[in-house]
Amino acid sequence: MLAEVGKLEAERNKDLTWQVWQDYKNGRMPAGPGAKGLMDFFASVDGQAGRSPGQAPNVKRSDQEVMNLLAKRARTLHLGVASYCWFIDPSKALCLKLAGTPGATEPLVGMCDAARCPQATHHPCHRPVWAASAENKKVFIASIGRGQNAEKVRLQSELDRDLRVLTELDAAAGRN
Repeated sequence: MLAEVGKLEAERNKDLTWQVWQDYKNGRMPAGPGAKGLMDFFASVDGQAGRSPGQAPNVKRSDQEVMNLLAKRARTLHLGVASYCWFIDPSKALCLKLAGTPGATEPLVGMCDAARCPQATHHPCHRPVWAASAENKKVFIASIGRGQNAEKVRLQSELDRDLRVLTELDAAAGRN
C-alpha cells in the first residue's frame, strides 16, 4: 500500500510542478523566499526546452520532454498548508535547523516557517490560508486585554509576517 501511495504522491507532485510551470509560462510568478531559485530553474528549463543541440531554433520540444526536465524538481516537492517546499538541499532547510536534525532526508513540514525558509514558495492557491491567518490574528489582537502586552506584541509580529506574505503574493500575481 505504501508503494501505491508513493506512486500517487509522485504523480500529484508532477501535476503540481506542471501547473506551477504553466503559471510561470503565463506570467503568474510564485512568491516567498524560494521563488527566485524556482524561477531560475524554470528559466533554465525554458532555455533547454527551446531547442536541443543541433536542432533548428524554431523547433520546440514536446510537453513530455519538458515534463522530463521538470521531473527531478517534482521529486523534491513537499506540500505545506501555506507553501510548497522544494526540498533540494537539506542544509538549507530551516525546519531541519530548528529541529536540530540537519541530516534528515525529508523536511519537517509541520515545523515549516514558510515565510523564512529559502526553499519555500507561495502560490495563488496558498493566498486564502495566509489571508485567514491574518484575519484570525487581527481578531485575537483586538480581544487581548491591556495586561497582556507581550502576547499582543508576539501576535502583531506574526500578523506583520502574514501581511508581508500576502503583499508578496499579490505583487507576484500582478495585483495591487
